[in-house]
Amino acid sequence: MSRIVYVKISNGKVEGFDPGDLSLEPGDSVVVESEKGLSLGKVLSSPQEKKGSPSFPSDRKIIRKATSEDLEQSERNKELEKEAFQFCLQKIQEKNLSMKLVKTEVLLDRSRIIFYFTAEKRVDFRELVKELASRFRMRIEMRQIGVRDEAKMICGIGSCGLELCCSKFMNQFELVSVKMVKEQNLALNPNKLSGLCGRLMCCLAYEYPTYVELKKGLPKVGKSVRTRFGKGKVIRQNVLNQTLTIELEEGGEITIHASEI
Repeated sequence: MSRIVYVKISNGKVEGFDPGDLSLEPGDSVVVESEKGLSLGKVLSSPQEKKGSPSFPSDRKIIRKATSEDLEQSERNKELEKEAFQFCLQKIQEKNLSMKLVKTEVLLDRSRIIFYFTAEKRVDFRELVKELASRFRMRIEMRQIGVRDEAKMICGIGSCGLELCCSKFMNQFELVSVKMVKEQNLALNPNKLSGLCGRLMCCLAYEYPTYVELKKGLPKVGKSVRTRFGKGKVIRQNVLNQTLTIELEEGGEITIHASEI
C-alpha cells in the first residue's frame, strides 16, 4: 500500500507527498519536489496509507529530511528575497509600471526567483525581467495573482480578530456568492461582509449548508399560514431558532416556533 504525508510548503499550501521509505513525524522540516521546484516544507502528519487512487505515488515526492545546510540555505534565501523585492520595487517605480509587487520567493536551490504581483491590466514587463535576470543571475518568473491570493500571501487579521482563514488553513478558495448572504438573512453591507481582499468573506460559506437545510422546513417570508392565534403572513424568519414572526390578519404580530404552524 502506498503512503502519503501532508506537508505545508513555503507558499502556505498544504499538499500530499510520497514519503518513500522516510520515517517522518509532525514538525519535521523536509525538502519536497513541489510544482515549482525544490521547496522547504513542514510535515503536518505522520505517513499514512493512501487509499483509493491506484495512480499514487505521484511524481511529487519528499526528497529528504531537511539538513542543517538546507535550513541555512533557506535563511539566506529569505535575505535574498528581501533584496530582490526592494530591487524589483525600485525598478517598477522607475519604469512607471502599473503593477503592485506582492511577494518574492526564491526556490531552495536558487534555480529561480518568483515575483508575485497584481495588476488591473496586462503589463509589459520584458525590460524589467531583463534587469532582474542581469542583477540576480538566475531564472526570473513573473506570476500575476488575484486579490484573494494577495491577502493569503500577506496575511493579516480579519474583522473577527483572528488570523485570516485563507492564510491559516484554507488550501484553495471556494465560490462565495450574494445568495449565501441572503440565505443567512444578513444585511447587504459591503463594509461588514468584505474581507481584507475586498471580496465577500470566505467564512460566509461555512454555515451556508446548515442554513439551507434548516430553511427547508420553514414557510417562506410572505407566505400565509394558520396558527392557534389565527391566520397571518410570515414577515420574518429566525432560522437558527426555528421561529417565525407572523403578522396576524386581525392585527398585531406574534413570534412562534415553526412546529406551531
